[in-house]
Amino acid sequence: MYQYYKDMTRFERTRVISARALQISMGAPILIRTKAKRPEDIAEEEFSRSVLPITVIRHPPKKI
Repeated sequence: MYQYYKDMTRFERTRVISARALQISMGAPILIRTKAKRPEDIAEEEFSRSVLPITVIRHPPKKI
């Protein structure tokens, strides 16, 4: 099941932004025009504009 940005938990949001910040710091192209310099700030702005190329797939818990 695909989850959209508005449905993410704070932990998923942090994980996605952290992963994107790491990608940017390793030389990945920046997807937006911004004045921010730090990878963390750029990743957070990309997240807020919903342009991140990252998808979160959530599997429902198994019923016992």
